[in-house]
Amino acid sequence: MLKKKANVVIIGGGISGLSIAYNLAKLGMEDVIVVEKRYLGSGSTGKCGTGIRQQFTTKEHIVLMKESVKLWEKLSEELGHDIGYKQTGYLWLIRNEEELSMFKENVKIQNEYGVPSRIISVEEALEIVPQLNPDVFIAAAFCHKDGKASPFKTINAYYEAGKKLGVEYYTYTEVKGIIVENEKIKRVITSRGNIETKKVVNAAGAGARKVGEMVGIKIPVENIRHHIMVTEPFQEFIKPMVIRGKLYFTQTDRGGIIGGIDMPETPSQPLKSRLDFLEVFARNLVKVMPILKNVNILRQWAGYYVTTKDNHPILGESEKIEGFYLATGYSGHGFMMGPVIGKLIAELIVYGKSSIPIDALKLERFERGELIYERAVIG
Repeated sequence: MLKKKANVVIIGGGISGLSIAYNLAKLGMEDVIVVEKRYLGSGSTGKCGTGIRQQFTTKEHIVLMKESVKLWEKLSEELGHDIGYKQTGYLWLIRNEEELSMFKENVKIQNEYGVPSRIISVEEALEIVPQLNPDVFIAAAFCHKDGKASPFKTINAYYEAGKKLGVEYYTYTEVKGIIVENEKIKRVITSRGNIETKKVVNAAGAGARKVGEMVGIKIPVENIRHHIMVTEPFQEFIKPMVIRGKLYFTQTDRGGIIGGIDMPETPSQPLKSRLDFLEVFARNLVKVMPILKNVNILRQWAGYYVTTKDNHPILGESEKIEGFYLATGYSGHGFMMGPVIGKLIAELIVYGKSSIPIDALKLERFERGELIYERAVIG
């Protein structure tokens, strides 16, 4: 039976929603509810490429991800469940002198904020992944503290840990509306009944814009379809996430090669697979790793990047509706940011401020023209 009252209702059962719920309960907040219209992890989290990195190009992203990696490092122990986290690095293959100059600037700002990324030679890159084609890059950028984790193991770990602390989850429960009175949250209307509450967190992923409309707020995100595939399993031989241009790939904890490549897409396309993605991905993958030319592809799927104009998330409480919090617009980086977002949004709700300032990432930056552009977006 649906609970009739809650201190906080979180809309969305991906990593953001579950991490926020867990962290709220950890801080002592009672009566925390997560509402998900399908199953937990059914949205972008369950369709992501598994990567976790600090190699970004803005202070905001680097600071967030540096803290998130600290949390990832201890997350299995904290939640009491294995999440498949491995600190195996991100290896960016640099194609030409122009890219080399750009990556040197990227590494400089990353190092300024304590991220141990560095430019390495082709020879050093081949020591990390010997099967790479040395003819398709002139250098590489590498950070050994980047890595990957299992989305489904992580979702389950947050769910179990949150449940132990009293979080309640309602799956296959759709939010139909949000009642606002005098610019304050009053209740959430769902397909299973109403929930009285003063605080709502919009962590609805691809549904975030629709949830915003329920309270009269326009959330400037676009749902851009991205494609991923996975191969038959092998004994592990690709440890880092390897990136070249818009191509990325690594190996899962089960041994399959998982990866994707950027394809031209218009917003809000249905989540259907494209045959031409396989052709483009396979051609580029084999160019980088010829050893994979006879590998069998098992399946492919599509998921959304919930993307903002500046490729940064939208975080914090609305300035127009009291008690309406946003955690969306990750632009393909939501999984890796999940732990830190949960911590910061929970702090904001409980204490009124977060341990890392996130005002620069508020929704209102778009109205004020205070955008912060991220260049390092892949896949």
